Amino acid sequence: MTTPPASAGNGARPAMQTPPVVSGKDWEAARLQLLAKEKAHTRARDALAAERRRMPWTAVDNDYVFEGQAGKVTLRDLFDGRRQLIVYRAFHEPGVFGWPDHACRGCSMVADQVAHLSHLNARDTTLVFVSRAPQADIDRLKARMGWTMPWFTLTDSFDADFGVDEWHGTNVFFRDGDHIYRTYFLNNRGDEQMGGTWNYLDITPLGRQETWEDSPAGYPQTPPYKWWNWHDSYAPDTPPDQKWVEVSDAGEKAFRNHCDPK
Repeated sequence: MTTPPASAGNGARPAMQTPPVVSGKDWEAARLQLLAKEKAHTRARDALAAERRRMPWTAVDNDYVFEGQAGKVTLRDLFDGRRQLIVYRAFHEPGVFGWPDHACRGCSMVADQVAHLSHLNARDTTLVFVSRAPQADIDRLKARMGWTMPWFTLTDSFDADFGVDEWHGTNVFFRDGDHIYRTYFLNNRGDEQMGGTWNYLDITPLGRQETWEDSPAGYPQTPPYKWWNWHDSYAPDTPPDQKWVEVSDAGEKAFRNHCDPK
């Protein structure tokens, strides 16, 4: 085992105390030791998501109104016909650092992480951002930054009522016919994990909707991998492509033959 030299460069920075350099065999042993802990972390995360899917809900009785590109819309409209809704409160408004050219730097970091929304939509889930900036300012910001998520203007007490009036946060809602329920909320460092399709689905009441998940009886579930598609190829009520089913089956079989799937 050796310790690599840690250069201080031009003297402007202190020397880094880097880990030791070991043989390939010792490195692989260390990797497998850490992998065991990472697998335990994954299983614990899955168990936490299962518990989250069993959290109680609370009814939303107020008729909240937002301003969109086509005019006034209600909270129910934000679902866009889907059953699940994720609402991120972003700070883009007078008084926020960066206004009017930019939104809050932290909220902008969150926006930069958002994956293509077609994958969420394919799981009956809508993601929207909301701020107090007028639509003209929001549209200009989205065009400048290359963001495409739906982004609405707050007009009432929605932010105060759901814990996001003075700080960013993510609320999750479920629609059952005309009834809307708040199912989950996270803020502070919880928002750091958001942006990827899987993490967004994990905070929804229905989860990823895959057969391996521990969900309450009757929840919609389909085999993993099969529902995946290119983001420009999803179509409603279309069964999985048979060729992709065969490819994913073969890949999963090979994976299970060589390692622990979790």
